[in-house]
Amino acid sequence: MMDLLLGRRLANRESGEHKIGWIAGVPAMGLDGLGSSSYGPEAALTIMIPLGAASLSWMGWVIAPIVALLVILYLSYRQTIVAYPSNGGAYTVAKENLGTGAALLAAAALLIDYVLNVAVGISAGVGALTSSVPALQPWTLTLCLGILAVVALANLRGTREAGLAFALPTYTFLFSFLALLAWGLVRIATSGGHPHPVVAPPALAHGTQAVSLWLLMRAFAAGCTAMTGVEAVSNGVGAFKEPVIKQAHWTLTVICAGLGLLLVGIAIIARVYGLGAMDQTQPGYQSVLSQLVGAVAGRGVVYYVAMASLLAVLALSANTSFVGFPRLCRLVALDGYLPRPFATPDRRLVFSVGVVFLCVTAGALLIAFGGITDRLIPLFAIGAFLTFTISQLGMVAHWRKVEGRNAGRLALNALGAGTTVLALAVITAAKFLDGAWIVALAVPVIIGVLALTHRYYHRLEHRLRTRAAFSIEEFEPPTVLVAFEERTRMTDRALRFAMTLSRNVIAVHLLALGGPEEEGNIAERRAAFDRDIAGPIEARGQPAPRLIQIAAPYRDIAGPLLELIDRIDADTPGRSVAILIPELVLRHWWERLLHSRRGAKLRGVLLERGGPRLMVISSPWRS
Repeated sequence: MMDLLLGRRLANRESGEHKIGWIAGVPAMGLDGLGSSSYGPEAALTIMIPLGAASLSWMGWVIAPIVALLVILYLSYRQTIVAYPSNGGAYTVAKENLGTGAALLAAAALLIDYVLNVAVGISAGVGALTSSVPALQPWTLTLCLGILAVVALANLRGTREAGLAFALPTYTFLFSFLALLAWGLVRIATSGGHPHPVVAPPALAHGTQAVSLWLLMRAFAAGCTAMTGVEAVSNGVGAFKEPVIKQAHWTLTVICAGLGLLLVGIAIIARVYGLGAMDQTQPGYQSVLSQLVGAVAGRGVVYYVAMASLLAVLALSANTSFVGFPRLCRLVALDGYLPRPFATPDRRLVFSVGVVFLCVTAGALLIAFGGITDRLIPLFAIGAFLTFTISQLGMVAHWRKVEGRNAGRLALNALGAGTTVLALAVITAAKFLDGAWIVALAVPVIIGVLALTHRYYHRLEHRLRTRAAFSIEEFEPPTVLVAFEERTRMTDRALRFAMTLSRNVIAVHLLALGGPEEEGNIAERRAAFDRDIAGPIEARGQPAPRLIQIAAPYRDIAGPLLELIDRIDADTPGRSVAILIPELVLRHWWERLLHSRRGAKLRGVLLERGGPRLMVISSPWRS
């Protein structure tokens, strides 16, 4: 069943065969960046709704600095990939150049950004679907959670499989929308700048307020959500096959070039055709791209092919996070700041703990905000731009340490750091009261959790560390206790093994009942033990195990056993005590319903409450 669902188990030597090239890299790591071309411009137009039709004349002033910032980040991340061809993520760059504090800040920002990217991308995809099929609007949240489960399952099968599976909708989206934008520009040019839309967009409302610098700053901050995902390639360099740098550069180039062309084209078409943002929660909602396709090409086959590819890209843009998030968690876990299971590959060489954790947290976010994009957008972009800033500052420090002629490289990363710091300040100020305060609060909380996790592992390592030469402190074999409920083949095997460990073996039976009936059972059980077990062993001249029966009037089997162990400790100082617990191995899930599993429960209590000289041993019996 697992092979059918997730694919066959992979050997470690097969990891190289599952690296990706740039063709699979674009859908694997670029869906976030490309898909954000949909909700980025729309988010900016949503902020400018109070301007009415005047919002369109200011659209270019909002998109132009975003595209300029995109160019700077593209050139900067090309350098980062060259400098860190194994992994150029902000966490690695910050750790090596800015110290632990900056690295934890980068990790917290990235973790938040990845989770938000999943939620926003999927909700925007479902928004595109409900634009085309309004009857599905009541099912928004259900659709969001279903798509999330599909993307998570695809990534549990592996990065390569996910990239190849998502290649068709990715390239269909790129080619169809670039062609539509080109056709729209041709129509603008041939009509003297006044084309007639095939399907007229909804009329823009009258303006209710005048333009202001603060409004434009808020629109810029909202539009910057189109920038998220640019860092994904440098974060996931380790997923590329050789030549790694070339494959990563081609992937980054296609993503940034495609995103830049889409942003510029959407801004021009929206201005000329009069496309504005609408309220997603209201009936008859149409996304900006839905209006764009209808205005340029109508509502025929082209419309549904383009919108289907948009839906796929937006919904599957979560894949970027599912590629980057587990790899980031692995790096952080290897440094001891996240639980170690995050660094352990599974049957498909995937860091599945990270995949599952991302799926659960993004699902909780979608449920909390009802799967509505406009409610999630205010939380978005702060984590991304904080990551951009830390990465660029780390690269400035890197070039200062590296020998050679690096003045140009240093200047480029310094320019990137300066522009992203400015953008981060604008985004934080503009979005703070709209919900960004949640991110501002979450970052230090996550850093605190990472620090506490590292503190735990550091203390554990300190307690386990030994510098002294190995020595034997106990030369006497331990006293071995065997949990003995009744004589079976399982307890016979446990007793035989116990006798190979020590000459002092005690079978312990806990009495849960009371009264005359139990007294008869005690005598009968002892007689059977002496006759069937102790007698034959003594007849061969070997030390036989003893039977001790202890009252457990409150049905607590661990308490009386721990009291017995304490008495043995006092009588035999310097000698360890081992408790051997026979356990039945259950082969099927339904067998757990038919057994009390007292042995497993007893083992758990003894491990938790036993003293430093107590050894707990399992004796499995496979029926």
